[in-house]
Amino acid sequence: MTDKRDKFVRLAENRVNKALKDIQLIGNLCNRHAYEYTDDDVRKVFRALQEALDSSKKRFTESGSQSRGEFKL
Repeated sequence: MTDKRDKFVRLAENRVNKALKDIQLIGNLCNRHAYEYTDDDVRKVFRALQEALDSSKKRFTESGSQSRGEFKL
């Protein structure tokens, strides 16, 4: 493999695995005995995640601009 390919594979594996772990941690927030939240909060969380995923996917298929917004409820 080329150096650029090796770097892509290494970074992609690390970043995707970190994102998957963080998504699993978000899932842990569903415990209503430990946390209080509304259905609207849940919709906002998943809307923000979906928008970030869509934006990243778009950057692979187009020359889309990078978005670095932070999530806030």
